[in-house]
Amino acid sequence: MADATKLSIDQLKETAKAIRRLIIKITTEAGSGHPTSSLSAVEVVTALYFGGFLRHHKDNPRDPKRDRFILSKGHAVPVLYSALCQAGYYTLEQIMTLRKLGSPFEGHPNMKRLNTMEASTGSLGQGLSLGIGHALACRLDGLDAHTFVMMGDGEMGEGQIWEAASAAEKYRLSNLTAIVDQNGYQQTGATKDVLDMKPFAAKFEAFGWHTQVIDGNSMGSVVEALTKVKTIQDRPTAIISQTKKGFGILPILEMAGDLNYHGKPLSKELAEKALALLS
Repeated sequence: MADATKLSIDQLKETAKAIRRLIIKITTEAGSGHPTSSLSAVEVVTALYFGGFLRHHKDNPRDPKRDRFILSKGHAVPVLYSALCQAGYYTLEQIMTLRKLGSPFEGHPNMKRLNTMEASTGSLGQGLSLGIGHALACRLDGLDAHTFVMMGDGEMGEGQIWEAASAAEKYRLSNLTAIVDQNGYQQTGATKDVLDMKPFAAKFEAFGWHTQVIDGNSMGSVVEALTKVKTIQDRPTAIISQTKKGFGILPILEMAGDLNYHGKPLSKELAEKALALLS
């Protein structure tokens, strides 16, 4: 099993910018998808795959000793496809087929079509339960593998998440980390207006989890939080990653008059402006 790639903070920032450019390119080419939901999560996904926190190997994606990353907010899968492209798993030509007829790069992760996907997600609320399954299985098999699960803040209204939070504490799953991408929006508007589930940290603490609240668009904060995760030996960790939806191209979204921009690709004209901003 190869060691995880470990870039410096400056290198991670440049890699994050490259991943953002890929997200814009593939969603605009597809004419559909969720670019803004993907952009908020870029720093965390970049740090996991390139900051030395996720053991993985492109020549053997199913190595039992690998660490796992489950994207419970499956609609944001462009960030995962783009990160895997950046890591050498896929070519740009392959991921440019996003959402096209016959392409394995579907609008949500499909583990039956891509062996790099740890779970088929998209029906929100299920990722943490799947993560518990992986974490328990690794423990039973004597594997020193860690499972990371990313969820959206709109997703936190799903009851299954809190059943899973209770179970993870019961089994003292220190090899499980939940990451809440708290970008403040969901499909129909701001999460505080639709169903305000905050404070997330207090809720996870009440379930017995170790918690951290961070600026999820600050690479330094993300790296620091993930470093602390490896020191927790007696319980699961929840990282509340406070982000901005569409981070990296916010001036473009302001220009378009829609800071949520949920489930909409940028037009080719706006995409060119966004790519110039990210150059």
